[in-house]
Amino acid sequence: MFKNGKIHDVMVKDLAKFIDERGWLTELYREDEIDARYVPVMSYISMTQADIARGPHEHADQADCFAFIGPSDFKLYLWDNRKSSPTYGTRQIIYAGENAPRSVIIPPGVVHAYRNVGGKPGMVVNLPNRLYAGKGKREPVDEIRHEHDPQSIFQLD
Repeated sequence: MFKNGKIHDVMVKDLAKFIDERGWLTELYREDEIDARYVPVMSYISMTQADIARGPHEHADQADCFAFIGPSDFKLYLWDNRKSSPTYGTRQIIYAGENAPRSVIIPPGVVHAYRNVGGKPGMVVNLPNRLYAGKGKREPVDEIRHEHDPQSIFQLD
């Protein structure tokens, strides 16, 4: 059902590591480099075990800004589920992590999942543009989950 290609409004940025004798530093995002719609309002970091996937799921209003910097490498799956999008019905796969540090902004309505393919535990930073569960965590969570539906059209390989 999905064709392979690039998805409209998904922004991928290769991240540079600035290395010196102390270690390294990477800028994950800069407000002057992203659309105002996607400016983060919170951040969190997650650790995913080797060969484990998270998702697929989507958000109605939230955009995610994932930063894959390592350790480990990830295969990010995206499906454009926005009927109004010029790339509706497109699937995009992005490799990111230790060997290809990248940040990826995923707009609302784009279904997404990632799998740790690097053979060791890996971390992912997310800087979403909406608060999880709203102010004070008193609002419904903006997630439409697909991972527990065996009939889902959003399948990882």
